[in-house]
Amino acid sequence: MKVKQTYSVEFREQALLKVLHRGSRTIGSVADELNMNVMTLKNWMKGAAASARSEGSGHARRPEEWSLEERLLGLQQSHGLADEALNAWCRERGLFAHHLAQWRVDFCAGGGAGSRRENAQEVRALKHVNAQLERELNRKEKALAEAAALLVLQKKYHALFGDGVE
Repeated sequence: MKVKQTYSVEFREQALLKVLHRGSRTIGSVADELNMNVMTLKNWMKGAAASARSEGSGHARRPEEWSLEERLLGLQQSHGLADEALNAWCRERGLFAHHLAQWRVDFCAGGGAGSRRENAQEVRALKHVNAQLERELNRKEKALAEAAALLVLQKKYHALFGDGVE
């Protein structure tokens, strides 16, 4: 019979942080490294995700899961922190300093979800107008080519049959 192994709260938190920042590694490889069952680690991840959703905090979540409001609040809280203090602040929230730098760039560029949606609608409208203009241009080019062809034919007709008009 297997004995159920218990883990300390600190070990559990460290394991969750290691899984969240595993990069391209699998959960199984992290579990093997920690010498624990994969399903235990997955259950911890599910529990952490559920508690993070219920608390509404940015703790133990991936940086891409942060809402715009949380990102802005994080930028405000971390503004002016020196290297060590900034790194400690980031560690508490499961972030890296480069995430904050990217968020700052996104906000300065106006890269919010609402503005992206508005930009997409604007691009769609501009594409529609562009297509209409291209159709009109093609129609006018064809009419111009037809008029030029008629002028050339008229000149040839006069040259061949000589209407007396020169």
